[in-house]
Amino acid sequence: MYERVLTARLAGGARSVLLLGPRQVGKSTLLAGLHPDWTINVADPATFRDYLTEPQRFGRELESAKRATRLILVDEIQRAPSMLDTIQVAIDRDARRFRFLVSGSSARKLRRGQANLLPGRVDVHYMHPLLAHELGSEFDLERALAHGMLPGIWAEPDVAQRALTLRSYSDAYLREEVQSEALVRNLGGYARLLDLVAASSGRILNLRSLCGDAGIGYETARRYLEVLEDTLVAFRVPAWSGTARGSLIAHPKIYLFDIGVRNALLRRPLDRPLDDERGLLFEHFVAGELHGRTGTLWPEMSLHHYRSRGGAEVDFVLSFAREQWGIEVKASRRVDRADLSGLRSFGETLPRVKRKIVVFLGPRAQRIDDVEALPLEEFLAELPH
Repeated sequence: MYERVLTARLAGGARSVLLLGPRQVGKSTLLAGLHPDWTINVADPATFRDYLTEPQRFGRELESAKRATRLILVDEIQRAPSMLDTIQVAIDRDARRFRFLVSGSSARKLRRGQANLLPGRVDVHYMHPLLAHELGSEFDLERALAHGMLPGIWAEPDVAQRALTLRSYSDAYLREEVQSEALVRNLGGYARLLDLVAASSGRILNLRSLCGDAGIGYETARRYLEVLEDTLVAFRVPAWSGTARGSLIAHPKIYLFDIGVRNALLRRPLDRPLDDERGLLFEHFVAGELHGRTGTLWPEMSLHHYRSRGGAEVDFVLSFAREQWGIEVKASRRVDRADLSGLRSFGETLPRVKRKIVVFLGPRAQRIDDVEALPLEEFLAELPH
C-alpha cells in the first residue's frame, strides 16, 4: 500500500500507542505493518463476544504470554473499552514487558463511556485520509476532488468500483453504524442532518439553521453533530478571535473528513468534480491537508478561519510559534489584487502577521505586494511531512 508519514514515528518509538481515526483511513494496515506478535481484532464478532463475556480473559492471556510476545495489536478497542484497564495494569506492572498498539474509530464510545484512555501511559495519535505527500508522484488533484483520499478508494483501479465502494461506505457506515452508535431514535432527522452537514462542508456552521432544515430540535441537532465529530467523521475549524472579537464572526466552519465521502453523500458524480463546486472542493482539500497535520505532524499548530462582520474572509489562519499565517485558497491559475481583500483585512487586524499566502493552481510562485501566491505543490512542500 502507501507509506504513511506516521509509520516511521510509530515504528521508532518504544511507548505504547493509541491510534484514533475514522474507518478506512488505514489504521489497521499501518499497525499490522509494524509486525505485531499478537493481534486481537475486536471487530470480529467471535472475538468481541469472547472478551465481552469473559472480561478477565485478556489479563490471564497476558500473564501467560511467552517472552517472545512483545508487540500486541488490539484493533477497534471502542467495542471493548474495558480492555484498556487490563492494558493499564500490564503497563504499570512492567512498562518494558509489552508494547501495545491500540486502534479505535470512535472517540465517542471511549470518551462518553468514560473509558480509561491511559493518560501518561500511551502516546495518542490521530490518523486521517491520505496526504498528497504520501501518494508522491501518484497524486492527482482532479481525482482527489472527485474521489477523496481514502487509501482503499485510491488503490482501486476501476473508476466505477471506486464510486460503488464510496457510496456503500457512506450508506452502510455513516448512515447505519454511526446512527446506531448514537442511539438515534429519529432516523429520518439524523439522515437529513447528515446530508445537510455534507452540503455545508467547508462553510460557516449555523446549527440553528441546520436543525430547522432537518426538522429536529436544537439540542438533538447539537448531539447528532457531536456524534459526527466524536466518530471523527467531521471536524470544525474554529473562528479566529484575535484581539478584535466584536468585529469578527464567531461561528466555526464544518468539514467532513473526506471529500469523496462528502460527494457520495450528496450523490454527486464521482468521475469528476462539478465545475461550480471546484472552488469549494479545492478549499476542502487544503483543509484536509492542514487538519491532517494537526497533532502528530505539527503539534504546535492550531487551525482557524477568519471572517469579519464586514464580510472580509480568509480561508485559514495558522497559529504556531507565536506567529500567524493567513491563507487564502483560489481554484484558479491566476491571482489578482482583487483576490487579496480578505488578507488585507486580516493584516490590518493583526499587523504583525508573519505570512500572507494565496494557494492557487498556477505553475509558478508570484509576489503581489506583501502576499505570496504559491502553487499548490510548493505550498504543500512547506508543510511538515
